[in-house]
Amino acid sequence: MGKDSGYNNLGTWSVVLAGGEGKRLSHLMERWLGYHKPKQYCVFVGTRSMLQHTLDRVDHISSPEHKVTVISRSHRQIALPQLRGRAGNILFQPANRGTAAGIFLALTYVRRYNPLATVVIHPSDHFVYPEEHLIQALRRVVGLVPLLSDRLILVGIVPNEIEVDYGWILPDQSLGWYGEHEFRTVSSFLEKPGSTQAREVADSGGLWNTFLMVATVETLWQLGWRCLPGLMQLFEILEEKIGTNREEGVLHSIYQKMFSHDFSREVLEQAVDRAVVYQLESVLWSDWGREERIVQSLCQVGRRPHFLESILRSTRTGEPDGDSSRSTREQSHERRNERKYSYDNAAC
Repeated sequence: MGKDSGYNNLGTWSVVLAGGEGKRLSHLMERWLGYHKPKQYCVFVGTRSMLQHTLDRVDHISSPEHKVTVISRSHRQIALPQLRGRAGNILFQPANRGTAAGIFLALTYVRRYNPLATVVIHPSDHFVYPEEHLIQALRRVVGLVPLLSDRLILVGIVPNEIEVDYGWILPDQSLGWYGEHEFRTVSSFLEKPGSTQAREVADSGGLWNTFLMVATVETLWQLGWRCLPGLMQLFEILEEKIGTNREEGVLHSIYQKMFSHDFSREVLEQAVDRAVVYQLESVLWSDWGREERIVQSLCQVGRRPHFLESILRSTRTGEPDGDSSRSTREQSHERRNERKYSYDNAAC
C-alpha cells in the first residue's frame, strides 16, 4: 500500500480510540475464547487484530510519530503486545468516562504538541474494505481542511440496508465538490432510530455515521468548550502539567472528578451548524457490533471469521456452551444464528 507522493501529512495527527469494552459481543467472546475480550483486540480473520488494522491504516494518513492511541488502563495487558514496536503516543485512561473524554484526552496531548494540527479521529473496532479506498478518502478530506478550517468533517457511508443500531447523518445543502465527491452541511444527527424512522431517513438520503472525523484541533477544542465546558476545564488543567512530574497524578485526579459524556449526543448533536459530511460509496463498512454482521461482512469479501468453525463444530456435536442457565429465548436466538452461520458459510 504505497503512500501518495503528492500527499502532505506534516501537520496531520491521528487519534485512535481503543478504550471500548465491546459488551455487545460478550456472549460471542465467551463461546469463542472462554472469556471476554474487547473486539478491537481480536483477530477475526488473518493475523492482525482490528486495532492493528486501524494502526496500519492510520500510518498512511499521518506520520507514525503523530499518532495518539487511547487505551483503557484495564486493557493494558492485552493492548501492549499489539502496540509493541509502533511509534506514537499511548494514553491509558484511568477509567471509562465515555467517548467525549477519550477524544478530548487525546486532543489535550495533540494540542500540547502542535496547536495548529489537523486531526483525524479513528474508531479502532470497525471493519473497512478495501482499506486503500478509505485511506485515499481521508487524505482528500485532510486536504480540504484549510478551506473548511472552522468545520468538523465527518465521513458518511451510503447505506445498503436499514440499520437501527447505527448513528445516522442527514445531509443538507451542498458546499461544493472536491474531485468526484460532494461535501454537504448537516441538518441533523440521529442515533439508533427505530426501523420505520431509519427507513424514512435512508429514503431521504441519510448516511451511516462512521465516527471518522477530521478537523483542526482548535475547532474541536472550541466545540468542546461550547458543549462541555466542565470537561474542558479539567483537560486544560491536565495540559498545563504534561511533561512534568505531576502529569500522572493530575490525570488520575481529573478522572475521579469527571462525569461520563457521550460525544455523539453531547457534542455532535449540539454542533450541527459546524458539521460537514463527506459521502463515501466505494467502501464496505460495518461497526461489527453483532456477530452476524461479522459473518456477513467477511462473506462479502470471500472470507470466514476464525470463530465460525468453533460455533459450527459445537452445533454439529451438540456440545453445550457451558451456560445451562440461559433462557429458552436466548437458546432459540442462538440456534437461529447458528442456522444463519451455516447458510452464510455455504454461501462463502
